[in-house]
Amino acid sequence: MKEWLRQNLQYLPPGLDATSSTSHQLWSGLLRAGWSDQETPSEVRLILPGKGDAAVGAVLGDEVSPGENETSEASFGLEFQLRDFIAQNIGGIDIQGKRLELYVDPTGRDGIEFPTAVGPIDILAVDRAGAFFVFELKRARSPDHAMGQLTRYMGWVKQTIGRGHDVNGVIVAKDISESLRYAVSVVPNVSLFEYEVEFHLRPANEVKEWAT
Repeated sequence: MKEWLRQNLQYLPPGLDATSSTSHQLWSGLLRAGWSDQETPSEVRLILPGKGDAAVGAVLGDEVSPGENETSEASFGLEFQLRDFIAQNIGGIDIQGKRLELYVDPTGRDGIEFPTAVGPIDILAVDRAGAFFVFELKRARSPDHAMGQLTRYMGWVKQTIGRGHDVNGVIVAKDISESLRYAVSVVPNVSLFEYEVEFHLRPANEVKEWAT
């Protein structure tokens, strides 16, 4: 989405930047500007006002690779919802026995959709020893190419802001494929996690009695 907006600045929502603004901010800004969203079995689209199902919206979608379709179980509808949940709870997530916090660069830019020369990192975190943790998030089934994306970001961190520090990778998805498990088995500094979404409903019609 960011790349498309950088090439089509006339559609950029006022007050936002196609590089520094997060996908969540850009998505919300487009919806406020009259765009509509539409989810299909293969992608999530943003549709240009007045264009109906025109292809302009299709290129903005949170694309899902073949085999990555949603399961029937509850899952995050959009990847940024998964990202924001993990970012807000990063201090309570145990990765390799380490407690993490969001990375913040010298300019004050935090580690949510952290910009790099090879693409934005979903979440960039650090532990108390200064080791970096690069998160690659998938809202449904994690495809094989997630490993390539992750190692690309890890390589960039290792050669730039992470010089002299350990760099670890974390892939989070609704389902981790067996082939990805094999790939990660030979990369000791990469961890795999599957998430679960649960919610419960309870009757709330009864009026509470006031104590006298």
